[in-house]
Amino acid sequence: MPGRSASIVKCTAEMLDTTLRQVVDKLNFWLNQTVLMLPNLAAAVLTILGFWILARIASNVIGRMLRRATSYREINLLLTRVVWTAIVAAGVFIALGILQLEKTVTSLVAGAGILTLIIGFAFQDLAANFIAGILLQLRHPFRAGHLVRTNDFYGTVEHIDLRNTIIHTLTGQIVHLPNKDVFQKPLENFSAAGARRVDIPVTVASDRDPDHVERVAVGAIEQIRSRDASRPVEVFYEKFGTGALEFTLRFWIPFADKEADFLAARGEAVKRIRRAFTEAGIDAESRSGESRPSAATTSEEPAEIMAPDVVQDPR
Repeated sequence: MPGRSASIVKCTAEMLDTTLRQVVDKLNFWLNQTVLMLPNLAAAVLTILGFWILARIASNVIGRMLRRATSYREINLLLTRVVWTAIVAAGVFIALGILQLEKTVTSLVAGAGILTLIIGFAFQDLAANFIAGILLQLRHPFRAGHLVRTNDFYGTVEHIDLRNTIIHTLTGQIVHLPNKDVFQKPLENFSAAGARRVDIPVTVASDRDPDHVERVAVGAIEQIRSRDASRPVEVFYEKFGTGALEFTLRFWIPFADKEADFLAARGEAVKRIRRAFTEAGIDAESRSGESRPSAATTSEEPAEIMAPDVVQDPR
């Protein structure tokens, strides 16, 4: 028994000695490798530091450029963060290559590609709205405060965020439109041109002298205070027959973004024409007309002089 116990102790001591030598050898190997890798490690650290500084400079430059292109802070902040992240990620990949970790770089790139595909398929509508929002900010088809019509909604643009365009309609509702729909579908901007056309369709008896009627009507329109005096009042005759002569008076007003300015100018025109015709002894009725960008509005039957509801088509 004593001999057996001594044998067990001896074997245990040999195992411990072997294990200790292996640990020491491994530590020495790692230390030697660390010493050998010190130049590469220093180069990798300097590479990451250099790319971090480059990312800061590039993001600041891009931020200043974007602030000149668009006033929306969310878009500016997001794009500058994307630029910063992309440059730093490039520095990390290069640093891993310096450390001879090419397999790690390959795995990271492959994983990022797969993750991008998954996110793209899962959030394609969100991504489309996001990209459309950026393009709307860069192209500036409208700005906050502009009066626009798109997707069958007509109102003032309140705000553009990363997903929606918010419009305050003339009837008081707040509408959130996806940026993708705003970008892809037609949009009418009534504020961008700085001017707006007003059409007043009028019907008079056919036995009246057209030249006299025209002089009276044009004189009434020329007295409108809000009219753009640099543009002449225009008259377009449309129909003659069945005891009536129909024509349209057209004039322009300076316009920014208030629908009330357009409605006030149209209402004043209707009142002045009616008053001038009454003083001249001309019997007339104004067909309910609207300002249109391309063609004059016509109506089959005369109507009483009245201001149309503000929710009617402003063209």
